[in-house]
Amino acid sequence: MSEKSFKAMVISENEEGKFLQAIKERPISSLPNGDVLVKVAWSSLNYKDALSAIGNRGVTRTYPHTPGIDASGTVAESTDPDFKPGDEVIVTSYDLGMNTSGGFGQYIRVPADWVVPLPNGLSLKESMVLGTAGFTAGQSVLKLVEGDVKPEDGPVLVTGATGGVGSIAVGILAHIGYSVAAATGKTADTAFLKSLRAAEIIDRKELNDASGRPLLKGRWAGVVDTVGGNYLATALKAANEWAVVASCGNVASHKLDTTVFPFILRGVTLCGISSQNCPMPTRRKIWELLAGPWKQPNLLDIVTEVTLEELSPKISAILEGGLKGRTLVNMS
Repeated sequence: MSEKSFKAMVISENEEGKFLQAIKERPISSLPNGDVLVKVAWSSLNYKDALSAIGNRGVTRTYPHTPGIDASGTVAESTDPDFKPGDEVIVTSYDLGMNTSGGFGQYIRVPADWVVPLPNGLSLKESMVLGTAGFTAGQSVLKLVEGDVKPEDGPVLVTGATGGVGSIAVGILAHIGYSVAAATGKTADTAFLKSLRAAEIIDRKELNDASGRPLLKGRWAGVVDTVGGNYLATALKAANEWAVVASCGNVASHKLDTTVFPFILRGVTLCGISSQNCPMPTRRKIWELLAGPWKQPNLLDIVTEVTLEELSPKISAILEGGLKGRTLVNMS
């Protein structure tokens, strides 16, 4: 196996400091050490992948590098007794695609404790429709459910609702009975959000309060916020008593200007969502939910499928905010 080569997107830096994307053949022996060698069937495009692909050192320190924080496929070799050749598996998060060669290659080699067995109810392709975005959405929904936010308590707000995390969060919440208010700056995508069964479409301008008031009229029983900044601050101010707000993104800003009043006057809970190093027992629980009671019947409807050779334009598009739903990479 070590003599074999495989196809991968390789990001390299030239003498002028420009980062170039190219599809190259790599020997399997060039992969990092690890317990499990996986033949990748599917990957998916995330914002973090795009940052890695343009040379963002906050994501990837050393180049040449193959991005791809998501991968699903079959075990080719394993030194760990929990996995055997032919097993179907999912690998997301941890260091995959950041500083460890990722899913934009036809093979990955990773530690066994990064690997999740594919749960019953999901295909390898469906698992990558979810990927890190779906897992993050699942973590966020679980925080609301465990925080005792019930469908009858009122609407749940999802910001950045046409993005990967947002669109899956909308779909999961609607599927399990919540009334979802989907916030977006892309009003042309109303039909897309309605197809996910969003009950209400909100222009994100409504969620960017500049009044300076510490509290607004209570509106939301729960929030899944994917954008951060003042949108998160506004959502906190407009949260109902005992609302749960899950924060999982910072595309608008990493800064949060708020007061303690939502927390001490309304009992609002702000939960941080970190998918990268989520403990494995919780990780497996969420994947089982995503494959079972939380699985959306129209999961494949939010997919654009590309080959590795067609990926570069999608990387540019996601950086410009020009993608909706999920972009899957067919690695076969």
